Amino acid sequence: MSHDIRSAVLAAIARIAPEVDPATLKGDERLRQQVDIDSMDFLNMVIDLHRELGVDIPESDYGKLATVDDIVNYLNERVRSASST
Repeated sequence: MSHDIRSAVLAAIARIAPEVDPATLKGDERLRQQVDIDSMDFLNMVIDLHRELGVDIPESDYGKLATVDDIVNYLNERVRSASST
């Protein structure tokens, strides 16, 4: 599942920043430093990931989504929590 989530994250980034090659993104660097996205782009990415994965991401958690790895880990945890209930 982790690979599927990473693929979904990279695809969502590619949709909001088509000029970026997702393969060049570093997992541990802040996304906004690697990709020129504003808050609307970020929100669109969150909405896209919600649609794609069916995971709710409350606004209060947006600060936890700084890097690609942060996003993937967060979504993995949310998917795992949802499937165990």
